[in-house]
Amino acid sequence: MKHFTSANDIESAPSLVEEGLILKADPHQSKIGTNKTLGLIFFNPSLRTRLSTQKAAFNLGMNVIVMNIGKDGWNIEFEDGAVMNGATQEHIKDGVAVISEYVDILGVRTFPELKSKEKDYSEQVLNKFKEYSSVPVISLESATLHPLQSLADLITIEQHLIKRPKVVLTWAPHPKALPQAVPNSFLEWIKLTDADVTMTCPEGYELAEEFTEGVPIVNDQNEAFADADFIYAKNWSSYTHYGQVLDVREDWTITQEKMRLTNRGKFMHCLPIRRNVVATDDVIDNSIVYQQAKNRECAAQVVLKKILEANG
Repeated sequence: MKHFTSANDIESAPSLVEEGLILKADPHQSKIGTNKTLGLIFFNPSLRTRLSTQKAAFNLGMNVIVMNIGKDGWNIEFEDGAVMNGATQEHIKDGVAVISEYVDILGVRTFPELKSKEKDYSEQVLNKFKEYSSVPVISLESATLHPLQSLADLITIEQHLIKRPKVVLTWAPHPKALPQAVPNSFLEWIKLTDADVTMTCPEGYELAEEFTEGVPIVNDQNEAFADADFIYAKNWSSYTHYGQVLDVREDWTITQEKMRLTNRGKFMHCLPIRRNVVATDDVIDNSIVYQQAKNRECAAQVVLKKILEANG
């Protein structure tokens, strides 16, 4: 594995999940990262991604350097050929080239502006890191995908050992416009398993066809929930009307009443979650969201281990 930025970078999702569970059972079995350094670059806030990836690196014996762009460093210029006589002091080409001289693996977390679909889906920031880095790059979330989260999601589902589970990805309300990265990525990864997958959302909130191809889309949330084994809730802004929050008449908040339509379904969410907006307190408090968050550690650890093995 050279980089880890999407499901396209891996050979087998089931084998990665299996190895992740082995590492979860014994996280200190390998010290392949001894005398190696992981650099983590954040363009936007993080709790689970930051802490779980640091912990995963420590489990492997790695050192970790963390930098928050916008607080710890110069303003970054991304345009090639730019005349830098304005607010930016450091070009991405120079910054990444230098950072990758200090580390053995480089993780980067970016965020979309939700203004231009073309710009966000071109993954400008992440791709600049891959272009100019001399070491492997891991996505800690990008403008359109969150592969570490999705790997943890698959590990969480696998732990429950349900044959061909019915998994429902459901849109849920939120007061702010959020990116499509988590749902895009979840669909990309869950389709690599034998799960029966359905997506439910209000009209106008359908995701890009490259992610929904082959996935039934139901606009009736109650219908979609029927007999589901897992309910994965997430808000996202409109892809068609890019970045917008559309008017929705129905109540899409996940309640215990809705969960009773499922097959004793397990509620999942990537966190942080707006309580009593995305889902009610009683749904969250009887969910597997903390287990899901814990699995971020072994997901990151197996990815780091695979990259270290492949790159010496």
